[in-house]
Amino acid sequence: MTTLLDRLKITLADRYAIERELGAGGMALVYLAEDLRHHRRVAIKVLRPELAALVGVERFLKEIEVTAGLQHPHILPLHDSGQVDGVGFYVMPFIAGESLRDRLTREKQLPVEDAVAITRAVAGALDYAHRHGVVHRDIKPENILLHEGQPLVADFGIALAVSNAGGSRLTETGLSLGTPHYMSPEQSMGEREITGRSDIYSLGCVLYELLAGEPPFQGPTAQAIVARIITEKPRPLRANRPTVPEHVEYAVDRALEKLPADRWGTAAEFAEALIGGTAGRRYDGKGARGADTAGSPSHRPALAGWGVALLATALALWGWLRPRPLTSGPESQRYEVILPDSAPIAYRGRAPLDIWQRALALSADGSTLAYVARRDSTTLLY
Repeated sequence: MTTLLDRLKITLADRYAIERELGAGGMALVYLAEDLRHHRRVAIKVLRPELAALVGVERFLKEIEVTAGLQHPHILPLHDSGQVDGVGFYVMPFIAGESLRDRLTREKQLPVEDAVAITRAVAGALDYAHRHGVVHRDIKPENILLHEGQPLVADFGIALAVSNAGGSRLTETGLSLGTPHYMSPEQSMGEREITGRSDIYSLGCVLYELLAGEPPFQGPTAQAIVARIITEKPRPLRANRPTVPEHVEYAVDRALEKLPADRWGTAAEFAEALIGGTAGRRYDGKGARGADTAGSPSHRPALAGWGVALLATALALWGWLRPRPLTSGPESQRYEVILPDSAPIAYRGRAPLDIWQRALALSADGSTLAYVARRDSTTLLY
């Protein structure tokens, strides 16, 4: 009885000389081969037969054409694709170096400078792909290869091609595209519409692991990990590693927001924030939000709206709770109050007035505002 490898060797004998199996992933089996026409070593990835039967090889090959058009210095290119006995395959360059997972296994944690540099390079690849309508959907250390010190993102768009080709059948069978530790909340919940912000979340998970030595969420089973992704916040990076700069911690925190709309709008913004660019200049040295962040386009609407709401509430309480009316004094002044993201007010949204009363208070002379904050599971008074 012939095996899949035997059939591959026979069918592709005029194009590729297959040497041996390199490994197996969640979606494909990987073989080392020589490209006979161009005299170069390549990696041939063959869709698992059960996945190929579910997806439909013709549709998969049609979807993968989009990925073949990506050309970026940090994206591993797609050389070729086809099918053998109804099973789809695709061909990529063979990278003799190690993967980011290999380096993590060896070093446990990377120097901050190296971790940031690798993440910024991958973010550049993501930004390029997203602008061309391709979402990776499976960013993880195993899919980031290191060649001559430079990261290359592998399997770009393959998960998307499988998802688009398989349609609703993937959901019906319970097949999940992605790796639990790095899946965004929306991907974990099986949402069909996945945007580039899901990739940004996954890349935030990768950087968190590069710096902390472990993913932001762990658990004994995939279901336990997914439950934590959806319901919990990760432990602050600087609590694990105080040498991580504050602006890097903030960039990662925002990449790991539960709601896609609360994350970085683009991978390019994430990359800029990692080096303290305009999007990432958040701190004034004391943990308070700096002027640059408040003035950046991505933050201004949300901060201004929150500041106005808080100011209106504070003024209303001041007028209601003051012990006596003012009979004289200077003309009233209005102030915008910006609270630090690290200590949000305990109550948000359209809460009843008595809830707001318990959440904040203004001193009788109007000089001091106190409020109840929540940070992780701790209640604080500011």
